[in-house]
Amino acid sequence: MMRFATLLLGSLAATSVAIRPRADCPDYSQYSTQKHEPLSTGKYKLSYMRPDPKCRKFTLPEVEDTIDDMKSLVKDPDLFRLFENAFPNTLDTTISWKGFANNGSEEELTFITTGDIVAMWLRDSANQLRSYKSLLKADGSTESLASLYRGAINLQARYIIKSPYCNAFQAPTESGLPPEHNSAADTDNVFPEYSKDFVFECKYELDSISAFLQLSWDYYDKTKDAEFFGKFKWIEGVRTVVDVAEGLLVGTYADDGSVNKSPYTFQRTNTAATETLSNKGIGNPVKGGTGLVRTAFRPSDDSTLYQLFIPANMQFSSYLGRCAEIMEAHDAELACRMKDLADSVRKGINTHGKVKHAVFGDIYAFEIDGFGSSNLMDDANVPSLLSAPILNFLDKSDRTYQNTRKFVLSTWNPYYMHGPVINGTGGPHVGPGQAWPMSIITALLTSDDDYEIISGLKTLVSSTAQLGLIHESVNTFDATNWTREWFSWANGLFGEMLLGLKDRKPELLKTNFQ
Repeated sequence: MMRFATLLLGSLAATSVAIRPRADCPDYSQYSTQKHEPLSTGKYKLSYMRPDPKCRKFTLPEVEDTIDDMKSLVKDPDLFRLFENAFPNTLDTTISWKGFANNGSEEELTFITTGDIVAMWLRDSANQLRSYKSLLKADGSTESLASLYRGAINLQARYIIKSPYCNAFQAPTESGLPPEHNSAADTDNVFPEYSKDFVFECKYELDSISAFLQLSWDYYDKTKDAEFFGKFKWIEGVRTVVDVAEGLLVGTYADDGSVNKSPYTFQRTNTAATETLSNKGIGNPVKGGTGLVRTAFRPSDDSTLYQLFIPANMQFSSYLGRCAEIMEAHDAELACRMKDLADSVRKGINTHGKVKHAVFGDIYAFEIDGFGSSNLMDDANVPSLLSAPILNFLDKSDRTYQNTRKFVLSTWNPYYMHGPVINGTGGPHVGPGQAWPMSIITALLTSDDDYEIISGLKTLVSSTAQLGLIHESVNTFDATNWTREWFSWANGLFGEMLLGLKDRKPELLKTNFQ
């Protein structure tokens, strides 16, 4: 079977290979809202949601082999059906273009959409590929998983160099795909200015540039291909990330009381307060000198209440420090800057990011302003406080993390949703009453408790409204009330979690949920 639905990348002449659906292939936005046979044989009768093989955008033998292997290990038919649908979802439906840069080089590019939105989020695409990290190995073929990673890293570097404060981007010009119109951004007033032909949305999120570092580390960690990072624009991309972060260490006020010029401002006309920034686009005041990097928006694309957002600083410190190892072979001076900044941010988290809770003791705050105010909550989107161990920032046995985890998964967290259908963290992006399955998956990735894991798996299997995909959110009292039918990142995260259980708790995969 060809890896692409249309053309194989056989030579550098194939610089523009859009993976266009065949005329007889259904629109997956509609396909994913309907049930398709064969249904799973369990009591939940989950739909089969993979496109016909001829309609899949990219296939990898190792992914297909993994699905076949899991069939003999996962005993519950509904749980296996959920894995069978979810794990390959990024490859099946969101590798929207793959090719080479129009510069006569061997620079691979991979354009990965989020699912139901035809744009490439830095955060989503990094995490969509992370789903397959356990299968990644060094491979120079342009038809390999390693090539998908290289292409995504190269394209993310291009995006960041040109528009480092933006979070979501249009298809590269080489693809021939037209820019998508983002009506939500029609009223946006953003500094620095950007091109809508290049950028889909420009919300500055520290986790977005951190995701570029995470993606880079994931590739290097599995392939040890240090040479790749010196070939194209990765070094320039990382230097841009460091420059941006260092510029956002500054507080709102200078020592003499004057207001510092903000390197980024954002205003949007909208009835939702989380869609814009206060104080003429600079956000609420932040104190300088904490060692923490400011961010205007969270990974949910909601604006921060206080701009010193601890989970993104955890992610940034973790992967900036790791990527310094890659940089040492290419630019020793920049590698030193990276190490120093990573250490400084970690120190800032440990010094300013912890608060004492009356019930749980020392916990990590979600956000702080440096003046003494803190926001105690957690959101489902990663990076979150709950996800700190999978960000490789700390070990899950860390006492402060364990206290924080208990807080997050309790009704003391104002965005912990609970009811008869599903219990989990949500957030202001969708609002009260809607729990995000992503938060349950994150809880299982960070748990060693068999009961918690089995309970979480049962919840995930039983709350898809028989559609057999991981939705963005689900109403805690009504499984048929969900948001986003096609959310590739969450699907991949589920697959990653179940593969992790195969390695660390294989006996749990034998559990029957009938």
